[in-house]
Amino acid sequence: MTGRMLIAGVGNIFLGDDGFGPEVAKRLAAVSLPGWVRVADYGISGMHLAYDLASGYDTAILIDAAPRGDQPGTLTVLAPTLDVAAEHRPDAGRAAETLGASRLFDAHGMQPDVVLGMLDMLGGAPPARILVVGCEPASVDYGMQLSEPVAKAVDEAVQVVLDLVAKEGAAHVPWHSR
Repeated sequence: MTGRMLIAGVGNIFLGDDGFGPEVAKRLAAVSLPGWVRVADYGISGMHLAYDLASGYDTAILIDAAPRGDQPGTLTVLAPTLDVAAEHRPDAGRAAETLGASRLFDAHGMQPDVVLGMLDMLGGAPPARILVVGCEPASVDYGMQLSEPVAKAVDEAVQVVLDLVAKEGAAHVPWHSR
C-alpha cells in the first residue's frame, strides 16, 4: 500500500510552450499507472487544483513550463520546500481578504504558491512531498503549438514522471516483497 499521488499538468495551452504541462498530462493519462496515482490536466484552473490537493495527497508532481535561463527544452526536477509550521501560516481570514483583493489571485489562474497557500483555508494540508517537473520554454507568446525543443522534451518528461512514480512505489513496497 502506498500513499496517494497527484500528477498535475499546469499551464495555458493558448500561450505556446506554457502548454507543456497539459501536453505531458495528456500523454500520461494514456499510460497504465498504479491505482494510487491520479493524473489530471488542470490547465490554468488553480482553484480546482487547490481543492483536489486539499482532499489529501502524500505526493504531488506539478508539470509546468519553468523559465530558469536554460536552453529551451531543458528539463528540471525541483523539490520546493514549504514552511507549513502553524506559526508561519497567515491567519485564514486575513489571507482570504488579501487573496480576494489581490489581482494575483484569479480562480482561473495558476500561481502554484497561491494555490498551495489556499490549502489551509480549504481545510487541507499540502502534500508531504511536492515535485515540479519543469521545462525551459522557448516562447510563451500567443499560439497553441509547442516550440520544437519543448515538443521534443515531452516524451522525456513523461519518462521522468514515470521514473518518479516507480521510485515512489518502490519506497513503499515492504522489504520482504522486494
